[in-house]
Amino acid sequence: MTRKLFVGGLSWNTNDDGLRQAFARFGDIDEAKVILDRETGRSRGFGFVTFLDATSARSAIQEMNGAALDGRNIKVNEAEERPRTGGGPRSGSSRGSFDGNRW
Repeated sequence: MTRKLFVGGLSWNTNDDGLRQAFARFGDIDEAKVILDRETGRSRGFGFVTFLDATSARSAIQEMNGAALDGRNIKVNEAEERPRTGGGPRSGSSRGSFDGNRW
């Protein structure tokens, strides 16, 4: 089992420290991070908590899923790995190239 948990339904007021404090009673935490909007800097309403061991993560899921945090009932489950995509321009893009027959 993974040690990284997804925490959804967070209050706009919950920050990294508040998230860490809410989950600290279950075991040692490697990281607690509330995800922020790049443009506004405001919380996106979800975050991640990474425990140092799987037993702590399992306990946190069982006890915190549906629990209230900062006035909101949160959802807690195992985080799913996002597939990594290659960066750069998409294949077939006309950006950066010119085909005289197209115009």
